[in-house]
Amino acid sequence: MKKQWLVALFCIFGSAAIGASVETLLMPGPVSSAHVKQEETCTNCHDRSNRRTQSSLCLDCHKDTAADIAQHHGYHGRMSNAGAGECRACHTEHKGRDADISRLNRAEFAHQGTEFALEGAHASLDCAACHKRGQPWRKAPISCSGCHKADDVHKAQFTASCGECHDAVSWTGGKFDHSTTHFNLTGAHLALSCNACHIGGRYTQAPKSCNSCHATDDEHRGTRGTDCGKCHATKEWKTAKYDHLKETGYELLGVHERIVCAACHRSENFKDKIPKDCHGCHRADDAHATRLGAACADCHDNETWPLPSYDHAGRHHFALVGAHAKIDCYACHTAPVATQKLATDCAGCHRSEDPHGGKLHGKCDECHAQQNWRADLTFDHDLTKYPLLGLHRVVACAQCHSTLAYSTAPMACNDCHAHDDVHKGGLGKQCQSCHSANGWPLWQFDHAKETHFPLKGAHAKLQCADCHRVPPGTAKTPSACASCHRKDDRHLGQFGARCDQCHSVDSWQGARIQ
Repeated sequence: MKKQWLVALFCIFGSAAIGASVETLLMPGPVSSAHVKQEETCTNCHDRSNRRTQSSLCLDCHKDTAADIAQHHGYHGRMSNAGAGECRACHTEHKGRDADISRLNRAEFAHQGTEFALEGAHASLDCAACHKRGQPWRKAPISCSGCHKADDVHKAQFTASCGECHDAVSWTGGKFDHSTTHFNLTGAHLALSCNACHIGGRYTQAPKSCNSCHATDDEHRGTRGTDCGKCHATKEWKTAKYDHLKETGYELLGVHERIVCAACHRSENFKDKIPKDCHGCHRADDAHATRLGAACADCHDNETWPLPSYDHAGRHHFALVGAHAKIDCYACHTAPVATQKLATDCAGCHRSEDPHGGKLHGKCDECHAQQNWRADLTFDHDLTKYPLLGLHRVVACAQCHSTLAYSTAPMACNDCHAHDDVHKGGLGKQCQSCHSANGWPLWQFDHAKETHFPLKGAHAKLQCADCHRVPPGTAKTPSACASCHRKDDRHLGQFGARCDQCHSVDSWQGARIQ
């Protein structure tokens, strides 16, 4: 029966079927060029007894895919893990030599089904950028270094886990958690580029000590050692914080805290011993030329070297007021304070300026003020027996006290003004009867009231000496006309002494006869 069936097939297909096997003749169509070698033996791919085992036959040849499925790795392994069906569900055969049995639609392929989801810049890449021509799709690398080995500026000094620093959006601008190393970045280090410390891209065995990077910036030239962190902070290299009191026993106060170290450590060798007392550094600035000793802190403070204030009253019981507050210290302290003891009374300093020659027994402050030794006199002359009136208040003391004998100064006008007496003593010594203290030429005398002889007419124009020819008190000046006008009496006394009966005081001439 079998022989008859084969004869019938031969008759149907003719001589063209002579070179082919019976199985080839029974195929629904030619297989793809990839499976040509398996085409003559259907059992290579088909199990006649059980169609469900066909996928296992596929995997017998495609061992890489079988391994992926077994390990749930790769695209096929992830599909099987999700409960996908047989191989033939996606891959079909007997469609001809040029048939695409993978049936891959690149435009619609869901890459997230693989172990490498396309994110960031990867999403815009062409498939050929990763899947090399002639290689299976599964052979495409899934690690960063697999594609970017040539782009690795770190030269494999880091692990292959590029994603720890870089992301898929951009290969440049990596972010590295430096705290995972043994050198945490703080302060100004955070803003530095990697190459600032990792010179030449050397990331392994990078220096960790300050001095390793900042030796060229060390203005101390190594004299302070290599533990820079004791003084400097990572925020700013030039701003140093150093516990000067703890390390040296000398606390920096006031302006000392703000000046640069080299202001005191001039050799820049901090191991050199420098003085800790004010005078040790400020000897050249001592305006007192050591006259006030070396205890500068008694007067000066750490904020400013020029003296802001000094409690002279509290320290020496001598308050500096008036002009004393404005003079320099050495105006009084002319020698070192250790050898010179200054007086606290006025005469102790001003003896050479005493115009009284010491005759007032040193009580200078009774008359003089401290604002101006010469001008501000405060002596109340009204307390003496001779109050100063008028111009007497503005004359110098020595003008009256010419001998500096203040207790024996004259008090009568004539005692001082005898040489100014135009009357030559003819009116006596009671100058104040006519003259005023407001000015010697100013005078006023009520002749009618004082002498009962009013000066009228021509008499008002006369000088005093015209009538008072001898000093008062030596002779009484007569008031009768004839007493003064006897020589002018042409009547030779015939009409008696009552001249006023005919003559007037306005003029001796032009007599009136009654």
